Amino acid sequence: MQLISNFVIGFLAALIGVIPPGLLNMTAAKISMKQGRKVAILFSAGVCVTVCLQTFLALIFARYIDKHPEVVDILQKVALGIFLCLTLYFFLIAKDTRREVPKEMEHSKTNRFFYGIFLGAINLLPLPYWVYISITFAAFGWFSFEQLELWITVFASGLGTFVMLLLYIWFFRNRMENNTLHFNMNYVIGIITAIISVITFFKIFQNI
Repeated sequence: MQLISNFVIGFLAALIGVIPPGLLNMTAAKISMKQGRKVAILFSAGVCVTVCLQTFLALIFARYIDKHPEVVDILQKVALGIFLCLTLYFFLIAKDTRREVPKEMEHSKTNRFFYGIFLGAINLLPLPYWVYISITFAAFGWFSFEQLELWITVFASGLGTFVMLLLYIWFFRNRMENNTLHFNMNYVIGIITAIISVITFFKIFQNI
């Protein structure tokens, strides 16, 4: 049962984490438009290799932190403040995200896999993201840091990332080609951070 829980959390957390338009998913969509879906899938595979490594490192660090409750309490309170600020920012302050796709960069098709690894490596957000996600769900008893469960989570994070990149490659490509991608992704991000804030607040309240 714990294996399933770790897999579901790993998959959904990765899926949600790649929803907001960013360097990785928008580049995948752009490559799909310019060089075809197969090349974009190769790029996405490279991204997922890096994501799996980052998830593994983050979970190892999170397992250490999880053994020190005093550190966890501080991190949860800090995270609550950060996510509340992010929620307000994306709902009230951030500008519209209905923007053009980043300009194409010159890379050969054979290097797209390594290009994906490189872009994934310079995107360091998964490290604190997975530390927070794993510690928060572990506090509820829904996440385990045992070795097998940890590897299941790493695999699920790569799979979830790959699935969302595929959605950008297949679905958003058509929308961007026809200039019909008209919804503001800041609202999506705001909803996600609001949900995380509620979960964090509930956990802090339980410990009082």
